[in-house]
Amino acid sequence: MYNINKSFILLLLLSFMAFNSVANAQETNFSHNTLAYNNENSSFSEDAKKLDAYAEKDKNQADSEQDKQNTEDTIVIPKGSLTIYFENDLFYNTDKYYTNAVQMRFVSPPLASFADNNILPDFCDELLNKIQKLQDEDNIQYNVSIGMGQSIYTPKDTYTTLLQKDDRPYAGYLYGFLALHAKQETQMDTFELTGGIVGPSALGEQSQNEVHRIRGFETANGWEHQLRDEPAFMFSWSRNYRLNKDSAWSGWNWDILPYHTMSVGNIFTQATIGSEFRFGWNLPSSFGTSLIRPGSSVDAPTPRSKKSVEEQQYGYYLFAGAEGRAVAHNIFLDGNTWKDSHSIEKNNFVGELNGGVAVTINEVRISYTHVFTTREFKGQPRPQNYGSITVMMPF
Repeated sequence: MYNINKSFILLLLLSFMAFNSVANAQETNFSHNTLAYNNENSSFSEDAKKLDAYAEKDKNQADSEQDKQNTEDTIVIPKGSLTIYFENDLFYNTDKYYTNAVQMRFVSPPLASFADNNILPDFCDELLNKIQKLQDEDNIQYNVSIGMGQSIYTPKDTYTTLLQKDDRPYAGYLYGFLALHAKQETQMDTFELTGGIVGPSALGEQSQNEVHRIRGFETANGWEHQLRDEPAFMFSWSRNYRLNKDSAWSGWNWDILPYHTMSVGNIFTQATIGSEFRFGWNLPSSFGTSLIRPGSSVDAPTPRSKKSVEEQQYGYYLFAGAEGRAVAHNIFLDGNTWKDSHSIEKNNFVGELNGGVAVTINEVRISYTHVFTTREFKGQPRPQNYGSITVMMPF
């Protein structure tokens, strides 16, 4: 019994030791497997992190490219402009008729409405809003422009002190103006109100003779016969068109720019129709090469991104135009409205041909125009030629 019990106990001890050994082996194996799994999982995590890093890098690169593209496409607010005009017959070695004119025109940046301008006082907003309601089209952009100028007229013979009844009167005209422009890509309406004075107070004699003295020319001697002082006013409505809206800043291209104008006042009462053709590289988006007329120096509402601004730095083109005027009243030929003055019988229909060259350099536009005008009054010996220089600067 003792031997059996002893053997049984010995058997139990051996069984227990074997079981413990197996258990330890299984635990060791499990630990190894766990460690291997953890190592494998750790390696997988490292790979995942690397993939995430690559994805983040690609995303950042894509965002950078998009930001660059967005920077190029960022809309740049168009600027206002200052345009200076100088028109004179000295370019053709004459000194007669429409002999000199200067003008400055400030054009506001494009506006969402007329009332958004920073030029006119706030009490004008109600009137501006009423004028704006006359335009019932969508996608209209607005500008307001103001300016001033002077024009000088003389007869052919400026050496004599005698009254020349068979020639046009001496006259000076000093004025200021306010214009409202409502425009789309292919059309612009301009409403312009002009006020000033005709006569000695316009300083035509002083302006002409002082320039002649500086340049060493003979002074004009018949200014005592000029038109008398008279307040001057005129209202003009003009509509301009662009027939090829894709021509602006597009390399080599062409454009046709028709227009018509109605003017009423004691300066001019007339109807005008005309057109201009131009061809060149990087044509501007304007509605015509600038002469002194309503609606000049105003651009169509074309988009302006940083990239497009770079493309608008340079350009050049040739242009030619024609105009016809039906004239009911011209104070510079008909004479003073309410006072006796020198006058001469006018021609009611006047034609004009013009042509020239224009360049754009760093967004500054410079043009020279040769203008040929048919006879404006009865007995005028020959048509007139004069030149016009225009410089437009953005600001």
